Amino acid sequence: MKRREFSLAATAAVSAGALSFVATPALAQAAAPKEGKDYAKLAKPVATTAGAGKVEVLEFFWYSCPHCHAFEPAFAAWKSAAPADVVVQRVPVGFNASFIPQQKLYYALLAMGKLDEVHTKVFQAIHVERNRLAKDEDIFAWIGKQGVDVNKFKESYNSFTVSNQVRKATQLQQDYNVEGVPSIGVAGRFYTDGTMAGNMANVLRVTDHLVAVSRKG
Repeated sequence: MKRREFSLAATAAVSAGALSFVATPALAQAAAPKEGKDYAKLAKPVATTAGAGKVEVLEFFWYSCPHCHAFEPAFAAWKSAAPADVVVQRVPVGFNASFIPQQKLYYALLAMGKLDEVHTKVFQAIHVERNRLAKDEDIFAWIGKQGVDVNKFKESYNSFTVSNQVRKATQLQQDYNVEGVPSIGVAGRFYTDGTMAGNMANVLRVTDHLVAVSRKG
């Protein structure tokens, strides 16, 4: 989903079409991804937190984006199968102030150790149950039904730590020149998305390629 589509998606229910992420023989035999076509090399490298000998992979996403919802199962499977030297993190984007509540939702769940348990439920609530979760009070009402302590959640949600993480996420998004989601940043050096790679299954293939390139230095 491109930046210009966000305001439309935020005010209308969008049905996500089914996407196939199954690799085909033709895909497996495809030519190596090309810089400037399938991915971009950042003009200015971005600092990473993965540590020495590790490759950082960032997925930029928005809970209300139907394409992110559709991509989530494939990305979650890819993340689970990632090698030990690949550090995978999700980054909730913030293209304007209306995105902040969902950014805070993500980081509050992360701080409470509840993210793995609730992350996919957020997508389900928005895209299947049609609960937009766009405002603080809506998020608080919903989170209380997920077995999460609401008072502790509110404390985390409104904390300086979460506010700082939101600020850093938005800065990362800008540093990677993110124009749409879902999209992927690799090693503070590379960026790819569905428009560049052709489709989201191809994005994962390009990401694998960029991880291999990044290992070589």
